[in-house]
Amino acid sequence: MRKKIIAGNWKMNKTPSEAKALVAEMIDKVANAACDVVVCPTAICIPGVLDAVQGSNIKVGAQNVHFKESGAYTGELAGNMLKEIGVDYVIIGHSERRQYFGETDETVNLRTKAAIAAGVTPIVCVGESLLEREQGITAETVCRQTKVAFLEISADDAKNVVIAYEPVWAIGTGKTATADQADEVCGIIRDTIKDLYGAEVADAIRIQYGGSMNAANAEELLAKPNIDGGLIGGASLKAEDFSVIVAAAK
Repeated sequence: MRKKIIAGNWKMNKTPSEAKALVAEMIDKVANAACDVVVCPTAICIPGVLDAVQGSNIKVGAQNVHFKESGAYTGELAGNMLKEIGVDYVIIGHSERRQYFGETDETVNLRTKAAIAAGVTPIVCVGESLLEREQGITAETVCRQTKVAFLEISADDAKNVVIAYEPVWAIGTGKTATADQADEVCGIIRDTIKDLYGAEVADAIRIQYGGSMNAANAEELLAKPNIDGGLIGGASLKAEDFSVIVAAAK
């Protein structure tokens, strides 16, 4: 039985003091969660959030990681840096990183391998654009992204990676794939993992849905057999809404 995982992607929101206040408000609300709970603040907020969540069930993730351990990469963070301060998860390949900062399927693979090497759990994002969905190539798109992301990653390591299916057309737009649509694509991703590694890994790997999941639709989405959690954007910036989603992940 796969344990569900709800992760909040705070994107470029909250000052350090605001981030500490938000997570402090969340702690009691999610204390009895049946799922893994993760918050991913901006890099500058991570130390304060780590301090605030000590002793709680909330884990902390980063929003990006570089594929080298050190070097002339101004503005980047290495996996060993994140690991040393206590970060447990990192989001890799979010569509906003692909759209605005030149991320590619290949760099997603490199960053995923770097996170694994550092002992940080990757949350690897895949998903189709509106054009790709309208052209009927959703399956082809997510299969390609998944296959490249897992290139040269062992079966043992693959089991522990989290995949987030995020249809690009549903991120920050208020549009949401129907529960059946989301489950279908998560199933396609799981079948792709099965083709790569076999049934054992496919059954073990956790696949989140991340296209505008919120307090109103979380229960229906999370009831689907191939949806093992959510990567939550806007709703993760409100403690009450986030706690409702966490409670739905039974």
